Amino acid sequence: MHLLAVGLNHTTAPVSLREKVAFPADQIGQAVASARAWFGRADTSSELAQTGEAAILSTCNRTELYAASTAAAGGVDAAIDSTAHFLADYHKLAYADLRPFLYALPQDSAVRHAFRVASGLDSMVLGEPQILGQMKDAVRQADAAGGLGTYLHQLFQRTFAVAKEVRSTTEIGAHSVSMAAAAVRLSQRIFDTIAGQNVLFIGAGEMIELCATHFAAQNPKSLTVANRTLDRGEALAHRFNGSALRLADLPTQLARFDIVVSCTASSLPIIGLGLVERAIKARRHKPIFMVDLAVPRDIEPEVGRLDDVFLYTVDDLASVVQSGVENRQAAVAQAEAIIETRVQSFMHWIDNRAMVPVIQELHDNGENLRLAELDRARRLLAKGEDIDLVLEALSKGLTAKFLHGPQQALHHAQGDERAQLVQLLPQLFRTKR
Repeated sequence: MHLLAVGLNHTTAPVSLREKVAFPADQIGQAVASARAWFGRADTSSELAQTGEAAILSTCNRTELYAASTAAAGGVDAAIDSTAHFLADYHKLAYADLRPFLYALPQDSAVRHAFRVASGLDSMVLGEPQILGQMKDAVRQADAAGGLGTYLHQLFQRTFAVAKEVRSTTEIGAHSVSMAAAAVRLSQRIFDTIAGQNVLFIGAGEMIELCATHFAAQNPKSLTVANRTLDRGEALAHRFNGSALRLADLPTQLARFDIVVSCTASSLPIIGLGLVERAIKARRHKPIFMVDLAVPRDIEPEVGRLDDVFLYTVDDLASVVQSGVENRQAAVAQAEAIIETRVQSFMHWIDNRAMVPVIQELHDNGENLRLAELDRARRLLAKGEDIDLVLEALSKGLTAKFLHGPQQALHHAQGDERAQLVQLLPQLFRTKR
């Protein structure tokens, strides 16, 4: 069985491309089914043409497809091409625009990558914990869509176990600078203090909750949550003594806010250039600090060109979140050592799984020989033959048939092949030379 991980992330592709290949959470199951169907009808020379298992992980920082294939291990280029064509077709993109940004990781490299991703070692924010939950959600959706089999199921179960071990035995997350903390830090460059500012959060998911926690600690003048579902927005706002409004009311309310942080699952921007221009005019050009943590983006990129708007995306926050890396290097080295050991263990399991059909065939052949000799012995006994003679014939018959194959192999082998058999056969049959 051949394992493969193909995808792009924040180190290989800009947010402008990542948002185009991102899969909405409610489409992951459908996308997994589409991927399996796509590779199933692909040319047989493709690495993924015989894929029986597949899972898709899609976050603001990455889109990756994990696969387990019975195809030969030499077709990585074909695999990456097939995946590029699938993503381009699914998202209606040009293949040539996507292909250069993809990476392909075969076998132990795919396993190592999965372990590192879940452990937070491949994140923009080193050690951030959200990716593990996102990965678990992706695996549940892939499983529900029929994408998981023995190999990917085992891979992800071990992935989650490794992530737990890394987080519980190292300090990989102890010095983590989150996106939320980075957003606060950047806003303090624009405003002397957050205490006098009105802050708006758009969305009510985990990232917005984390951001609200960080900003609330700075005692802003007001804190408001805008969400499509007012009840959910009110529930989050209540935790921080804030208020809520419907997303539909944003056009008339945006001008009230000095700081705007947005992270929704919308597939299209919800804040356009015209809306922000009107808000700036109503504010008499008082600056607005905006952070767009969504992929696809919630705020049109053109907004960033306005003189009185300071717009930051997830990629813009990268330099901020990397501060303090020195404090985490020892934890990283420890985590990498754990991962390397667990990768070797998993690949050993893969190798053992490959032997299962061979062992099963040996058992089947042995059982067929045994039954044949047993049937012959019973027929002799039924004819009244002496039991001792029948048992003697039974034992000789079994021995002769079990040794027939190895003897024939030795007889026909020559040179190095015969020398290898001479070395192996005594070990297999526990005999002495």
